[in-house]
Amino acid sequence: MRPARAFIGSFTSAGGRGVTAAEVDPETGALTVLGSTDAVADPSFLALAPGGTFLYAVSETEDGAAAAFDVSGAGAPFPAGEPVPVGGASPTHLALSDGYLVTANYGSGSVTVLPVGTDGALEAATGVLHHRGNGPDQDRQAGPHAHQVLPDPTGRWVLSVDLGTDSVRVCALAAPTGTLRVHTETALRPGTGPRHLAFHPGGGHAYVVCELEPIVTVCRWDAESGVLVPLGEAPVVAPGTEGTTYPSEAVVSHDGRFLWVAGRGHDSVAVLALGAGGEEAEFVAAVECGGHWPRDLTLDPSGRRLYAANERSGDVTWFDIDQETGIPRRAGSIEAPAASCVVFG
Repeated sequence: MRPARAFIGSFTSAGGRGVTAAEVDPETGALTVLGSTDAVADPSFLALAPGGTFLYAVSETEDGAAAAFDVSGAGAPFPAGEPVPVGGASPTHLALSDGYLVTANYGSGSVTVLPVGTDGALEAATGVLHHRGNGPDQDRQAGPHAHQVLPDPTGRWVLSVDLGTDSVRVCALAAPTGTLRVHTETALRPGTGPRHLAFHPGGGHAYVVCELEPIVTVCRWDAESGVLVPLGEAPVVAPGTEGTTYPSEAVVSHDGRFLWVAGRGHDSVAVLALGAGGEEAEFVAAVECGGHWPRDLTLDPSGRRLYAANERSGDVTWFDIDQETGIPRRAGSIEAPAASCVVFG
């Protein structure tokens, strides 16, 4: 069997290597670089297809594109076709859904749908959904800024998290035509700047990490009706903490007991305890992220380790998780210039 692997995205414009493949030590979680490719500019976020043969990346540039890579070999990812324009600016996130790749385009505040061919390559976009609206922070919310797209656990809906409009849109993807339609839109508290969302493993709750205020908004999720309902907020910094932090990513433990949130500025990983049903979140502690400016936080497939992509210090740090308390303990790191995300396959 092929050893477990991780893939690291990074900003080539800031000295990153592009897309890096690494072998994962099953005992320690340590990463060993196998190879890299800079064939695509600024592949800041990655998504691995089921089966682990193809990897997809956004190209977070003003022109905006998405690219496919063949990762069936043992070394560096190999481009599978040319990058495909997304018809939007600065795509920051992507997800696979029902035979399509969907991208969130931060700069243009839009979401794009691209078909995935039978050979794994990407085809021309079939639809671009433009968000509308703004928020009270004129520096960051003068217009829409789609930051994340994510299928719900049933695969029926695609959720789009928009920092500029303080809202989450629930969309229906029409598979025959490859177009998105807004089904419902959930308003969050103005000025909080929602960035990313993570689902509880039970499927009935979701947690929206906000960038402009260091909080997580706990929501109820009804997959049958496609409705997201805010229930409350929880801080991701300790009371009395001074200075500014910009949360980036939320990760839920496999057993649904803990939520971890990366924070840039304080350079921390916050630990929140979740209620038995997932409807409550309570701040427990925060630990150092092992570097500077943690842009992404990822749980490994075993659920025993967290990996932080520290963009400005240029490293990926991994942590062993205390299974009783949820507290991460630093276990190691590797150099990864301008690291922006980590995925496993």
